[in-house]
Amino acid sequence: MTDPAEPPAGAGIAPAGEAPAGGRVGEVVVALDVGGTGMKCALVRPDGRVVHTERHHTRAERGPAAVVESILDVAEGLTGKARADGLTPVAVGLAVPGVVDETTGRAIWSANLGFRDVPLRKLLTARLGLPAALGHDVRVGGLAEARLGAGRGTRHVLFLAIGTGIAAAHVVGGSAFAGAHGAAGELGHVVVRPDGPVCGCGRRGCLEAVASAAAVGRRYTALTGGPATAAEVVTRAAGGEEAATRVWRETIDALADGLAIAQALYDTEVVVLGGGLAEAGADLLDPLGVALRQRLTFQTEPRLLRAALGDEAGSLGAALLALDTLNRVRRHDRA
Repeated sequence: MTDPAEPPAGAGIAPAGEAPAGGRVGEVVVALDVGGTGMKCALVRPDGRVVHTERHHTRAERGPAAVVESILDVAEGLTGKARADGLTPVAVGLAVPGVVDETTGRAIWSANLGFRDVPLRKLLTARLGLPAALGHDVRVGGLAEARLGAGRGTRHVLFLAIGTGIAAAHVVGGSAFAGAHGAAGELGHVVVRPDGPVCGCGRRGCLEAVASAAAVGRRYTALTGGPATAAEVVTRAAGGEEAATRVWRETIDALADGLAIAQALYDTEVVVLGGGLAEAGADLLDPLGVALRQRLTFQTEPRLLRAALGDEAGSLGAALLALDTLNRVRRHDRA
């Protein structure tokens, strides 16, 4: 199923020198952000301007082979759309969850999609005949927020996505670092409560098990016996409900502990908060800023900002990866 959408308002001109430039008139890159339930897709010009967006169901229950075929089909359909509109597709960028080897272009492991060492970059290039780039969904989201969104104009940015889980992306000078094995930024698996609940990774007290949006709902239900989403807990806490206030305070404290560790490690200028929990806005940022300040000693306090690009960050980041790859190919061809 396809759900065409209008390009996000202003989503996109990148600052001079930050988004890849040098594209030719009529060129676009194909960008796909693939999650467990949906794919967010776009055609993006080299200056960062989105000219077309659409969405598709992932239908991960069909198995990894079927998901891979859907990705290839959707990407091929986007190139056809571009050509039908008189545009020239010149590269493709793909973001997926899990462990990603961005150097070899392989999806090493994904719980949600079932990927096990899938050579997605190679498959895309073979199907489309275009240069391709593969990235981790949170890292490409962080890349977009750093270069196009809330972190725009800042050299050192930590992007923290707080949703069902928690993960981070460290972006310096417009580049997101993957680590030696493609697993950098797993801040959600820093232990902040050694006696806390068991995390999905098997350890006890990980930040993700204590302070993700899913954890907020679970903690509230454990205290009250009644179900609630994280958003509902925030609303009830703002209204003075005792149980919700307790859960939200515990969440803020755990996040502040995690960010204090991150600041000691990364010394970042800006922390951009995204994901479902960031929808709490000032109810999250204000108390979190206070709690973080109380935990810092010699470290410089970072600015806390809410993500600006919403759920389009992944597809915009995938486009940036594609544009970067295209520029490297062209520089190599000119050398």
